[in-house]
Amino acid sequence: MAKPVSFPAPTTPAEVELGTLLQPKFGPDGLIPCITVDHATNEVLMFAYMSAESLARTIETRKATYWSRSRNKLWVKGEESGNLLRVVDLYVDCDQDVLLLKVENAGPGACHNGYRSCFYRRLVPGADPDGALAPTLEFAAERTFDPAAVYGKK
Repeated sequence: MAKPVSFPAPTTPAEVELGTLLQPKFGPDGLIPCITVDHATNEVLMFAYMSAESLARTIETRKATYWSRSRNKLWVKGEESGNLLRVVDLYVDCDQDVLLLKVENAGPGACHNGYRSCFYRRLVPGADPDGALAPTLEFAAERTFDPAAVYGKK
């Protein structure tokens, strides 16, 4: 069984917002949102959650490690595909309740569907939930790898 990991509890608002001690604010579920971007381009690659343990492992190993809510376990991004995300920088927002990872991707993409980014679709311009043009999506990127070849499925 893994040793419990803890970070300092938030102190004063001034220390949290302007201090130098990492005091992440995990939600009631024990998770903190994490945005992951390419360190060179600032392209948003993915969004996931971290637990205290996955944050500690990310800091220790410099490999992006998240908490998989669907699998209910730690998840090292790329452990199956080989598309590991090496952490170049870790940032926190002003009140330390969101993390931002700047990473270098070891593979052609970060998305399990074969795209460089998980954000490969966008809302069609002019879409209106109450109008004639229903909110539909269009593809904004091409696949960078075949997920069937990487994962043996999809």
